[in-house]
Amino acid sequence: MAATIKYDEVEVGQEIPPVDYPVRRVNLIQYAGASGDFNPIHWNERFAKQVGLPDVIAHGMYTMAQGGRFITDWVGDPGAVLDYGVRFSSMVVVPDTDEGTTITVSGVVESKLEDNKVVIAITARSGGNRVLSKARAIVRLA
Repeated sequence: MAATIKYDEVEVGQEIPPVDYPVRRVNLIQYAGASGDFNPIHWNERFAKQVGLPDVIAHGMYTMAQGGRFITDWVGDPGAVLDYGVRFSSMVVVPDTDEGTTITVSGVVESKLEDNKVVIAITARSGGNRVLSKARAIVRLA
């Protein structure tokens, strides 16, 4: 599958519009099953509060995955992602409501490299907090 975004169509400083990813507790249960991470801070409110957290929190890797999803959706080809890394800077608190919470991910073309590669700086926020820092992806465009 070829990338749908072309190298010649992007410029340094170009913004990638934000996308909202809803997060409900059921998503955390599903992720726990897929990842094998059944730490009760991700599904048990009583336990989470007992250990000093404000509420149940999303898995860090789940949060990171939303940034990766943002990039692969933008590029149009998961195989175009050559490198992706983040640091976790804040928790994604997931209240027990029908709405849960939202992770909003946006990006900007930080630089263009040779061989049709671009560096994307990613911003992810939830509950007014930046939840990923130093988030970058290198992708090869068509």
